[in-house]
Amino acid sequence: MARPANHPAALNGRIGVLLVNLGSPEAPTRAAVRSYLKEFLSDRRVVEIPPLLWQPILRGFVLTTRPSRSAHAYAQIWTEEGSPLVAITRRQAEKVQTALGSDVIVDWAMRYGQPSIRDRLAALQAAGCDRILLAPLYPQYSSATTATVFDAAAAALAAMRWQPSLRVLPPYYDDPAYIGALEASVAAGLAALPFVPDTIIASFHSLPARTLDLGDPYYCQCMKTARLLSEALGRELKISFQSRLGRAKWLEPATDATLSNLPQSGVRKIAIIAPGFAADNLETLEELAIRGRESFIEAGGTDFAYLPCLNDGDFGLTMLSTLLSRELAGWRPSP
Repeated sequence: MARPANHPAALNGRIGVLLVNLGSPEAPTRAAVRSYLKEFLSDRRVVEIPPLLWQPILRGFVLTTRPSRSAHAYAQIWTEEGSPLVAITRRQAEKVQTALGSDVIVDWAMRYGQPSIRDRLAALQAAGCDRILLAPLYPQYSSATTATVFDAAAAALAAMRWQPSLRVLPPYYDDPAYIGALEASVAAGLAALPFVPDTIIASFHSLPARTLDLGDPYYCQCMKTARLLSEALGRELKISFQSRLGRAKWLEPATDATLSNLPQSGVRKIAIIAPGFAADNLETLEELAIRGRESFIEAGGTDFAYLPCLNDGDFGLTMLSTLLSRELAGWRPSP
């Protein structure tokens, strides 16, 4: 039977990969940061306080005081390409596209801000992708990160009449490819330093301590990542947690307190890594590399080095391509 002449065009048969990271303001300005924080901190996965209690606090206090401070912090790390996180994620997608080949379409999105998950899923579908691998770039699973990416994707799919098939990259906190990439990257970074660290700190983003009691596996997965990396490097790592918000009890020990206290115990040379981040961002470049250094030196430290995330370097690209190729098995021929 011949297709009717007025039949709408329907592209299909392609495979898409969507890399997703947290997000960033459009610019290092108070207005842009306020808009970003409003979206981010209104996510009930991120702040689990009931909205009737939280929204007045958010609008009446947080969004009137925090944007100016955060805008100043963003201004210190902003580049000619814009936000480091956005620029790195874009380059990761471009390099993964080259690594995976032309039989897949690789795109990228931000959970908060632009480009949005909804828009990029729609773009992949419009390009003919009826199978899409969603790749949250969070090694350790958290409801506030991995789960909220899936929430946004599910909301976008709910608005589609013809939904693509969807796979989601699992957390890879203990995957040999990830641990191997971290070990190679950290070893190369340490070898390039002009000093030998007394201690290596592995700083992970913190979460409210109650999330562990509620069943979030994040803390345990961070601990396992650190243990496996410590074994691979052949030296002990000191674990800490950064980026606390509010007065609730958060996962400890706190990175800022750790940096201030170490010189008092005779540790004066340190290297710090952030293995929970796939790309450098405000929390690593400003909180650790700038403010963390200041705190450590002011407390009596003599040598401080922040070792970058895997970013779009060779170690990280090989790891990411390996993980994605594995999840695409069955959708595309084996390499």
